[in-house]
Amino acid sequence: MTLNPRSTTVLCVALSLCALLAIPTNFPGLGGDARFTLAVFVFATCAWIGTSIDDTYIALGAGLALTVTGVISSDTLFGTLGDATVWLLICAFVLAAAVSRTGLAGRAAVFLVSGARTVRQLVHLTTAALVVTAFAVPATSGRAALALPVFLALAKVLADRKRLVVMLALLFPTVILLSAVATLIGAGAHLITVSVLWETTGQHIGFTEWLLLGLPLAVASSHLAAELVMLTTTRRADRRGPVSITPEQIQEHSEQSVTGPWSQAEKRCTLLLATVVLLWCSEPLHRVPPALVALIGAVIASSPALGTVRLKDALKTVPWSLLLFMAATMAMGVALADSGAAKWLVSGLPTGQHPVMFLAIVIAVSTAAHLVLQSRSARSSVLVPLVVAAAVGVGVNPVAAALASTAAAGFCHTLPASAKPVTLFAQIPGTPTYTPRDLLRLSAFLAPLTAALVLLFAVAVWPLLGVSVTR
Repeated sequence: MTLNPRSTTVLCVALSLCALLAIPTNFPGLGGDARFTLAVFVFATCAWIGTSIDDTYIALGAGLALTVTGVISSDTLFGTLGDATVWLLICAFVLAAAVSRTGLAGRAAVFLVSGARTVRQLVHLTTAALVVTAFAVPATSGRAALALPVFLALAKVLADRKRLVVMLALLFPTVILLSAVATLIGAGAHLITVSVLWETTGQHIGFTEWLLLGLPLAVASSHLAAELVMLTTTRRADRRGPVSITPEQIQEHSEQSVTGPWSQAEKRCTLLLATVVLLWCSEPLHRVPPALVALIGAVIASSPALGTVRLKDALKTVPWSLLLFMAATMAMGVALADSGAAKWLVSGLPTGQHPVMFLAIVIAVSTAAHLVLQSRSARSSVLVPLVVAAAVGVGVNPVAAALASTAAAGFCHTLPASAKPVTLFAQIPGTPTYTPRDLLRLSAFLAPLTAALVLLFAVAVWPLLGVSVTR
């Protein structure tokens, strides 16, 4: 593998830091396991930043190094694959495959979008539809793939209004990324955050708790971002003209039926999905874990009699690489906590720091982290263990700090390569779409807006919902 200048620089930095850690007289109070854990952590982070090696391969190598050297046990490494959050994500993807097979997404889009009469209505109705998909499809890349045919149909209907098509192309990935915080299954990074909090503090965040905290933020940030997208990519004349989109027009450009009577498969799938989401939201009443509810739903969705997709076909849609990445980084988080490395890293922070200032710094760093680490899960794997340890040291509630960091990391719109949904909608042959300049112009306003909004929720809204700023 040929190293480019950036990779060479990052490698030199990693080797220099590891050399400093290898000298016993450096960093007194740092034990042997902690030194080795930090070295592995540094190498993995630098490899994620500066090389093209697959993120999962790097994470597995780091987890293996920590296990072979005895920093963590093999049971810890392999046990992460059996974590309930991993099973929750697997089953959620099976459910998503059943939904995708029936074409329910197209019908839902038609139901909302066909009611738009102005550009602003179209923008906000589309935003509302995209927010709802967070409950049906896990992971932002999966939602982007599901939403792409809907966008293409809208683009063909609005082909004579190029600026509106470009605006919609930017709106879809923007809302998909920001609305992921609505649910626990919205992104793999959320599951990593929940796991880190459980392993380090013993505090558990379930589906209902995450929904209560994340959904208001997702709705507010998505609709504010929608206004920004509209204002930065269209002119007043573009927004002044009326909009008329009929179900028949969308049907002309859709392979699946979006009009007419519902099929039995669509009815069954809708009832199943509604039941699963309802059971997830009512977990405090029946005490059935979300992963078990998801497993029951997945079995029914893929059953020969009642299902809409075969199990082997549904399992092909599961991002196994992401699951292995999550498991390996969970093990890395355990090593950072158990070895004392995370505690040592944040021991030099001033203990008298104001909680709001601490949260502001965490949010600012997490918002900018996508410029260095493109993988959302990798960002949470690096940041959340350190944020949790630092929060404990300065007297900030680690749940509030971890949630704020994870929510802020949802902003990744600066470059086409910053996130998979942004990349997907930036490269659509035959359809007008946005340019890197459009992204930079939007990010200049959206980055401070989303950071300020997350800080507002962490300081003023989440305390009303049971998550205080201080411990």
